Amino acid sequence: MVELSEASNQYRLERYAIEPLPRDAVTDGNIASLEQVADAIKKAWKRLGTNTKQVALALPAAAVITKKITLPAGLRELDMEVQVESEANQYIPFAIEEVNLDFQVIGQTHGSDEEVDVLIAASRKEKVEDRVAAAESAGLKASVMDVESFAAQAAFDLVRRKLDKDEGAGKVIATVDIGANTMKVSVIRDDNVLYSREQAFGGYQLTQDIMRNYGMSSEEAEAAKRSGSLPENYEHELLRPFMDSVGLEVSRALQFFFTSTQFNQVDQIILSGGCAVVPGLDQIVAGRTQVPTLVANPFVGMALSSRIRPKNLAMEAPALIVACGLAMRRFDA
Repeated sequence: MVELSEASNQYRLERYAIEPLPRDAVTDGNIASLEQVADAIKKAWKRLGTNTKQVALALPAAAVITKKITLPAGLRELDMEVQVESEANQYIPFAIEEVNLDFQVIGQTHGSDEEVDVLIAASRKEKVEDRVAAAESAGLKASVMDVESFAAQAAFDLVRRKLDKDEGAGKVIATVDIGANTMKVSVIRDDNVLYSREQAFGGYQLTQDIMRNYGMSSEEAEAAKRSGSLPENYEHELLRPFMDSVGLEVSRALQFFFTSTQFNQVDQIILSGGCAVVPGLDQIVAGRTQVPTLVANPFVGMALSSRIRPKNLAMEAPALIVACGLAMRRFDA
């Protein structure tokens, strides 16, 4: 969870909290145990120490169908809704009454003054309702339902602006989010997503190695991994091979991007997710891919409240990318 405020056109990080989810509470992006997820949300909210009860949530990209369409410029909102629903019927493999549907005008169509590009997003109602129910069970009210990849992109924009004074304009940037079970790769140029891919690879593989090698439970392995209280041979025998595997998986993902698009190079890799905090991982990835690599921290240059510890934040920032992007939604209007 991340709470932001805004003053003088600058974001300020007020609070954040990270609460681990039980192992199988969420599987493949679906809430398997509403009670466990609601309990984790409630614990995180208490740790956050805020009075704010309005929250922004997100669905995984795999649970959302998105499509960019072109409509005549100047339509009234009601007419646009009718057109969007008509177009959506062509792309959504479910009855329209079974989905939550929304749209947003992106801007004028390139090369045309008479048309606008509109992004449609649709998801099965039960996917949305499960997340809303989890928040409500924790005593919170869902005000926004976003898509994880869109929220991450908003936070990555904060990182991208610090790459150079041109705000990374025209650069091809690969964002790599390495979570517990999934690695999500998106390649972006300016505000356009050129390519995205998810694969089953993440930090839990390292946790399993620790469990096997040192006879620990999953909880003990996770705690030891975070606290750095593992035997001396851990770094050489388990951590370094895992980091090499990350480098290999990122390199493979980029090769898939090159072979499925007209692009043949990436200018920058930005790492995020819980695994990105492993010291030296950015150097391993850069060495393997031959692409400059940095660890995402959207809070660099942001004002911080006195309750934030900068050293802790620097370690935990890569895991807060999606939450940061969601917190930014409050200031969209």
